Amino acid sequence: MKTTFTYDHYYLQDEIEAHIKQLKAEHPDIFDYEILLTTKDGNHLFAVTLTNKSTGAACDKPAFYIDGNTHAGEVTGMMAAMHAMDYFTTNYGTDEKVTFILDNLAVYIIPCVSPDGSQTYLSTPYSLRSVNRDYYEQGNGLQQEDLDGDGVVRMMRVKDAHGAWKKVPDKENIMVRRSPDDICGEFYSIYTEGSLGEFDGLNVPVNKEKWGRDFNRNYPFGWFPEYRQPGAGEYPLANPENKAVAEFIINHPNIGSVATNHTSGGILLTVPGTYPEKKAPYEDMKIMNAIAEMGTEAMGYKHINIFDSFTVDQDNYSSGAFDDYCYETQGLYSITLELWNLDERCGVKHFWDADPKVDTSTEDFEKRMAWISENAEPGDFKPWTEFDHPQLGKVEIGGFNSKFTVQNPPKAFLTQECEKTTAFMIRWAQAMPRLVIDSFKVEDLGDGLFKAEAVVSNAGYLPTYISRKAKILGTAKPVKVCIDADDLVSCKSEQEIGDLSSYALCATGSRFYGNVSTGNSDPVAKKVTWLFRGKKDQITLTAWNPRAGKVTATVNL
Repeated sequence: MKTTFTYDHYYLQDEIEAHIKQLKAEHPDIFDYEILLTTKDGNHLFAVTLTNKSTGAACDKPAFYIDGNTHAGEVTGMMAAMHAMDYFTTNYGTDEKVTFILDNLAVYIIPCVSPDGSQTYLSTPYSLRSVNRDYYEQGNGLQQEDLDGDGVVRMMRVKDAHGAWKKVPDKENIMVRRSPDDICGEFYSIYTEGSLGEFDGLNVPVNKEKWGRDFNRNYPFGWFPEYRQPGAGEYPLANPENKAVAEFIINHPNIGSVATNHTSGGILLTVPGTYPEKKAPYEDMKIMNAIAEMGTEAMGYKHINIFDSFTVDQDNYSSGAFDDYCYETQGLYSITLELWNLDERCGVKHFWDADPKVDTSTEDFEKRMAWISENAEPGDFKPWTEFDHPQLGKVEIGGFNSKFTVQNPPKAFLTQECEKTTAFMIRWAQAMPRLVIDSFKVEDLGDGLFKAEAVVSNAGYLPTYISRKAKILGTAKPVKVCIDADDLVSCKSEQEIGDLSSYALCATGSRFYGNVSTGNSDPVAKKVTWLFRGKKDQITLTAWNPRAGKVTATVNL
């Protein structure tokens, strides 16, 4: 894929800002950006708008939304969002599909929801959930620290007669859980590489993560306090980044769908996330799964419902997530893309495909180690190496650099991940609803009386109301049609024509002997008429809907 920039490394915040400003300078007719907030560390939360301004304002077009880096360490999501922004901008005018999208739609992109968190993750040895702001008080327990100074926080192996781990004979680097009859032998405890405030010589307490805020538990729908959801924050939208993103969605009522990029696992997660799919509107799930299937075709990643297939505890499930916020409060189709799958590359079964009764942990670890040794950066795997720990004495430090092997791809594989994500974004964006004026004519009835007649339709895959959920919520608005005639005889200049359906909801099926058929469906097009006295030389028709756009046509009298 042709891009202006390269995607062979992960961007720090100054590079993100430089790229956004360069694209704006080089493509001012299709590119704009705003700063939603300036963070505690002085970084900017950017929101980019892509559309051909000569074909209309962004707010008058149906819109598609992309973001990344809700979680600090999930930097592949940020890179995928940047790649989509770059590809759409760079290839406008040469790529037919991209040109169609930006001529007819708006694309909104917030590439990095947590600028401070992303910067900390990429510029220090440390991992964190969302942002580098203190959340949990720190006791004297173990906390992550790069003790050996190699730039990576790894695992720490400590001999412990009561430990739950043991070595695999003749495989020095591989550890497995003790079985119930493992009574004699050499055993270990395995911790995150780090130090303790105090040590009583017996127990190694582990602190909660100092930077434990979780942005994807802080949105208003399904929010629960700390006792239920660690990291959820003091109250919904307590984090300024969450508040800025939520307000962006509210302030852009033309958005019809939301793609939020995370890592990892190589899976596409569809809403709802707080109740079974079978309890959601059937129409919505039909459309949601059809969109997700395009993602599977473009990316090779299976799509599953969050609650039915991804949630382990369906009584105390995680919620307060962005995708549920978008669907459950605004009626927007939302998919969480869990990018990158190390296990797929290694030939290890996905956890949702594996047999839980069969323990393949040793074999799986060997496959991961072999793949990382061959494909990752030098130093991304370190054999167990002795180290004099300040509190624990002799320990061994080793293992993967999980940040850029498990959680995110090694740099050599980053472009692949970005390109297939952008391929899905191009397909999905084209599914937005889109008003079209099929015909507009004026008939002279004599004696200065005229009849205006227009047919307005929806050319997009999604209906103008987006989803049944949106209709239930009241966020769906009717299509309105208006003419600017002066002396109307039979009706008001502005008429509401309700909803326009779409080919997504066309009743199709098979009948006798394998013949296919089209049945009765809600209308995709509607006719509107006016009677008026002619005074103007020209009459203009305008049709609009917040999520399907605004279109006009003109007739000379």
